[in-house]
Amino acid sequence: MSKNEKKHSSEHDKEKGLRPNTEKGVGQFLTTNQGVRINDDQNTLKAGERGPSIMEDFHFREKITHFDHERIPERVVHARGAGAHGYFETYESMSKYTKAGFLKESSTKTPVFVRFSTVAGSKGSTDLARDVRGFAVKFYTQEGNFDLVGNNIPVFFIQDAVKFPDLIHSVKPEPHNGIPQAASAHDTFWDFISLMPESMHMIMWVMSDRAIPRSFSMMEGFGIHTFRFVNAEGKSHFVKFHWKPKHGVHSVTWDEAQKISGNDPDFLRRDLWESIEEGNYPEFELGVQIVNEEDEDKFDFDLLDATKLIPEELVPVKIIGKMVLNRNPLNFFAETEQVAFHPGHLVPGIDFSNDPLLQGRLFSYTDTQLIRLGGPNFHEIPINRPVSPVHNNQRDGHMRQTINSGQSSYHPNQTGGGCPFQAAMGDGGYAHYTEPVSGKKTKARSQSFHDHYSQARLFYDSQTEVEKKHLKKALIFELGKVGSKQIQERMIAQLQEVNVDLAEEVAEHIGVDTPVKLDKELNQSFPADGNPQDFQSGPARPSVKKSNALSMEHTKTTSIQGRSIAVLVAEGVNTATIQKLLEQAKAEGAKVTFISQKLGMIKTMDNGSLTVQKSLASSASVLFDALYLPQGTKSDELLSKSSEAVLFVEEMFKHCKSIGMDDEGSLLWKATRSAQAVHDNENAREGIITNGNIDQFLKAVAKYRFWKREGSSNIPA
Repeated sequence: MSKNEKKHSSEHDKEKGLRPNTEKGVGQFLTTNQGVRINDDQNTLKAGERGPSIMEDFHFREKITHFDHERIPERVVHARGAGAHGYFETYESMSKYTKAGFLKESSTKTPVFVRFSTVAGSKGSTDLARDVRGFAVKFYTQEGNFDLVGNNIPVFFIQDAVKFPDLIHSVKPEPHNGIPQAASAHDTFWDFISLMPESMHMIMWVMSDRAIPRSFSMMEGFGIHTFRFVNAEGKSHFVKFHWKPKHGVHSVTWDEAQKISGNDPDFLRRDLWESIEEGNYPEFELGVQIVNEEDEDKFDFDLLDATKLIPEELVPVKIIGKMVLNRNPLNFFAETEQVAFHPGHLVPGIDFSNDPLLQGRLFSYTDTQLIRLGGPNFHEIPINRPVSPVHNNQRDGHMRQTINSGQSSYHPNQTGGGCPFQAAMGDGGYAHYTEPVSGKKTKARSQSFHDHYSQARLFYDSQTEVEKKHLKKALIFELGKVGSKQIQERMIAQLQEVNVDLAEEVAEHIGVDTPVKLDKELNQSFPADGNPQDFQSGPARPSVKKSNALSMEHTKTTSIQGRSIAVLVAEGVNTATIQKLLEQAKAEGAKVTFISQKLGMIKTMDNGSLTVQKSLASSASVLFDALYLPQGTKSDELLSKSSEAVLFVEEMFKHCKSIGMDDEGSLLWKATRSAQAVHDNENAREGIITNGNIDQFLKAVAKYRFWKREGSSNIPA
């Protein structure tokens, strides 16, 4: 972190009332929460050394009471998360579109706090569950807090917020037995989905590898809904928000995800924390898709439908700034756990659309914080405090921290001199966009929301062949866990509407005959008047048939920043190429880890020494992005006799990752079935660098996966 960035962060902390890290202080006495110094924190007050404890021990009662109440209700959704501080910097003025102060001038820096999360699981679940990932950003602007609360997927399961409790209840552990945890592969979830055609687009995303990201810093983020930009003249434009990771978009395979969950269920949390500590700061660029208000109805879908996206071929993403995450939280609970996001936290120049899912979220988020954080004063918790001054007539409530002086707690008033005053628009006062609204009160859905399959088809058709293969495997796994034949058949019927070949292959593996006829109940909803409403009003004719932006294989970069490279070593290893690998990898922001049969120092071939950071017993190949095998006759011989080392190499090969080595004739490489696979099939050689060329190896690491290798050999690692 630069001096300016450190100064910026410390000033922000001071404004938010944060305490310094007292662990580094000198001469500090242990005290009670009232500031009274404590002279014995090892024993309770007793009536005699072996007598009963005495109630007047105020120190013990304060300490145990705090302990008893340390846990707050976890979030109903997004319970498991990780957070980081940073800043957002604007590239260019957006005043043509919005009067939001933090977007009006180039180079403006705004402090942010970001929380990444899974959706379905509890706080104790694994990071690598197949799930949507939350991507929530709190901007501490000079005009107040702006929360951009989104996901790593640009669409959602449902169109109307009234169905949100049903969706979450279906994916949570089943109520009769409380299982499974953090998993959608069970009857109730797929029962719900099979009866909700509007979910099919989201299902394509969740069954893709997007749902098992390699890193929080290697996934895209989306605001999901259509919002509004409003400029100083009151002109409105519709806007969709995108976060584009500078480190590229990457995932793990399902086999890796399951093994990582066993080896390190905190894998994504740990990666974020360590990357920031090591100075490999995650960076994202903020992009917007801007639509003129008069063009609202020109698309073959409804901008207010949260199950739809705007293809980038129709409206390109304009990059307007970058976000850098450069500081870890001082305290996980106080910051990451207590941070309260809300899509209704807006600043002048940004407004809502009439998206019915967004409209419901505006109520739900505040309601959730009230019970989770104990009352209406959650905005006074340091991590939630704005940097702009707060002046209003709100008083009292649970855990109130502000001490307000004066006798006026109402407005208008004369006793307080009329303060605080209302701010006119020219003084930065927030004014909602004056959109004309008319219509009958009704519980109905617009006909423009009735196409549920065209964008699901667009997503599937936009995937590469290997991505389609992984999506099919995911559906086979998930639906194979469903016990009800009827639910399986309904899902195959839904998949037929997306892609017939996809449906037939999944059906074959789960034992369902095709074609399956859609039940009448699937394509109809029943409003309050009891009359069925057709959900698919006719064949959709989408204007975009394929979009490269929807495929992760088309959104990669040449960067290796944030990657983790394993090097297998043993006594007598040759460090000639290792030193070059260390220097170049560090310069490009990648991490190199030495792994051997045991921890400690080992002697190198030139009688030097090398520190082993991980042992084969406490690590696994799935925790790394690439592998290098250096020379050394003694080292090579020792590792070739290690079954753990052989498995490490074979798993790297199976998962199509880069493998570099000084010499293809090494005993360790020859001891693996991978070497035979390369000998038998030229496709299997892709991504195997055998000439000790570090430049070539690191280029392969940047590519990350070599999918031709998948299926070219059958390595049962």
